[in-house]
Amino acid sequence: MSSTAPTLSNRAWLMVALLWLVACLNYLDRMILITMRTSIKEAIPMTDAQFGLLTTIFLVSYGLLSPLGGFVADRFSRSRIIIFSLFAWSATTWLTAHASTFGELLFYRALMGISEACYFPAAGALLMDYHRNSTRSLANGIHLSGVMVGSGLGGLGGYIADRHPWTFVFELFGAIGVVYAVVLFFLLKDRPKDAPTTATPGTPVAAPGGNLFQAIASLFSRPAYILALLFWGLLGLASWSFIGWLPTYLTERFGLSQGEAGLTSMGYIYGGSLVGMVAGGFWADRWSRKSPRARIWVGVIGVLLATPAILVASNASVLALVLVALVIYGFARPFPDANMVPILCQIVDPRYLATGVGVLNMFAVFVGGATIYAGGALRDAKVDITTLFNCGAAGLVVCAVLLWFVRESKSKPVSP
Repeated sequence: MSSTAPTLSNRAWLMVALLWLVACLNYLDRMILITMRTSIKEAIPMTDAQFGLLTTIFLVSYGLLSPLGGFVADRFSRSRIIIFSLFAWSATTWLTAHASTFGELLFYRALMGISEACYFPAAGALLMDYHRNSTRSLANGIHLSGVMVGSGLGGLGGYIADRHPWTFVFELFGAIGVVYAVVLFFLLKDRPKDAPTTATPGTPVAAPGGNLFQAIASLFSRPAYILALLFWGLLGLASWSFIGWLPTYLTERFGLSQGEAGLTSMGYIYGGSLVGMVAGGFWADRWSRKSPRARIWVGVIGVLLATPAILVASNASVLALVLVALVIYGFARPFPDANMVPILCQIVDPRYLATGVGVLNMFAVFVGGATIYAGGALRDAKVDITTLFNCGAAGLVVCAVLLWFVRESKSKPVSP
């Protein structure tokens, strides 16, 4: 027993390290197309509406398939699903380089969304399998910090495309992902079923059961999950109402160029988020040793800290003060992200954890897409950006209230 536990602990952190790079590649591969707009439009003629449709079709296919991807991860080997998902979206990324028409590009972006839909539900659930109680939030936070790095590295697409054909970018990162999938085949493993657990006594052990409809019915039979879903969707709405129009705001308010505004807004926010994602997870794990609601409280605190940061950023007349507010927002806003999957472990039937993550993903994607469109419509109606930001801040306050009322489930799953 004594020799097995350290080995399992080391393997648990190895899983975090391996999945960090997958998360980084996941967002890098989805972002590079956006950063190469000019090069792609020169090679394949299309309207701006058609170019926007490339992202829309990705989000729709990704969102619709996320619950199914999560359910598959609940029924079969999570590590194998992660490897298959990485291989599939990386191969799709490579194939995108060989598209010669808009129709082919559209098909590959839809395929990208389908192939990525399995990853985050399976990865989040696999980390929860390995990490119990005192390390769950930190493990999840470190994993999601890869998303921040991948989002930032997405800008490499435009940089490389300025020096090489745009097809080279897709071939390069697609090939990297395929090779890494082969590496993971030998390194990424499910948690051994007979491994000792440090879970709280009485916590039910996950076991496959039912079908997708039964899984969704189980999730929505729990008021805590419904509150968590509403929280997650409203959090996306409030966040996108700020992030989506921040570069435009900096350009109009402070006279920054398009490039300066984009780099400034994303650089300061993602820089703060990279630290905040890990710090929020570490703090929640430490606090959870004394209180089972610590992860919820850390999420609430993060949201409440992010709220005044939005108000300062949207009303300050000095750019330096805005930048400080962006760092604070970037640091605090990821606190609930680092803790969301661990919170789900407390409120859903463990057999359907990945399905629960998939449903949350679907809701967040659809809400985010609708928010971006609604923001554009409001701008067309001459609504001031500051008004959008203030609405986002108000939305964060409602988010904090919703999360506060989430309670740990005491019910046990029905034996399959």
